[in-house]
Amino acid sequence: MIDPFGRRVSYLRLSVTDRCDLRCTYCMAEDTEFLPKADVLGLEELARLSAVFIGLGVRKLRLTGGEPLVRRDIMRLIGALGAHVASGQLEELTLTTNGTQLSHHAQGLAQAGIRRINVSLDSLDPALFHQITRRGELAPVLAGIRAAKAAGLAVKINTVVMGGVNDQEIDRLIAWCGEEGHDLSLIEAMPLGAFSTGPAFQPLPLSVLRGRLAQRWSFAATDYSSGGPARYVNILQTGRRLGFITPLSHGFCESCNRVRVSCTGRLFLCLGHETGTDLRQPLRASASDEPLREAIRQAIGHKPEGHDFVARRANRQPLARTMNHTGG
Repeated sequence: MIDPFGRRVSYLRLSVTDRCDLRCTYCMAEDTEFLPKADVLGLEELARLSAVFIGLGVRKLRLTGGEPLVRRDIMRLIGALGAHVASGQLEELTLTTNGTQLSHHAQGLAQAGIRRINVSLDSLDPALFHQITRRGELAPVLAGIRAAKAAGLAVKINTVVMGGVNDQEIDRLIAWCGEEGHDLSLIEAMPLGAFSTGPAFQPLPLSVLRGRLAQRWSFAATDYSSGGPARYVNILQTGRRLGFITPLSHGFCESCNRVRVSCTGRLFLCLGHETGTDLRQPLRASASDEPLREAIRQAIGHKPEGHDFVARRANRQPLARTMNHTGG
């Protein structure tokens, strides 16, 4: 799959649910109404959709949500996708999780062929963690991370940086990741949903934060890439990597190899654009995969050159859809 700008699309982020057991402020509203079950793709439909994308050239597949591990019988889907890894058709199967369910699933994830996961963790302070997630407890998440590590999974921590909220936590997170053996990626808060129209939305350019961090930590250049948008440095004091994901202050669209599919089967070619393509209709309308393949091919031909987050932020016009509906 080659887009109009010559970029090969080889990475699919597939949302399996819009539901979550947390209510992180930058992801969804506290009183979120979840989608009707009939609107959400079934596990068999998700497996079939994934197989079509793999046949079209996807080599890395990340499961997202919502929180993927709250989806009932999710391990059945993960096992089916793991078979593509075992056959060599899929180079990597990963997932992003909030960690609350990891203690129950870590061993199963490893057995299914997953080798590394991302865990969203925005604070190591229990009170602040509860504030950001609106309901979460930190201890089960840390226990889940330990279980994942014990199961042999490499864990990367993802932290959304919010000015005036958790930006003073980053030194502590870097030190903790060094002690625990985890890489860390910092993410600029993006203008998605009502969160980014209120006073709590204070996006902090990571270039500014990096300058602060450099007063304590020594960074060394590296050409390491995880296949996503993060740009990494090595931290000499800890021996771990630190990634910067900068959709607002420094775009990374020129090398974009990703598309997203929501749990309703809507294909989003760019996180920063509203438009999408309905894949649920051709998926459900025919036992043949050809209409679905053709819909995907046609959509890839319209992948935009880049997002418009900067303009949306300037005009105070965030995307209406939230992260839990889009997939992280």
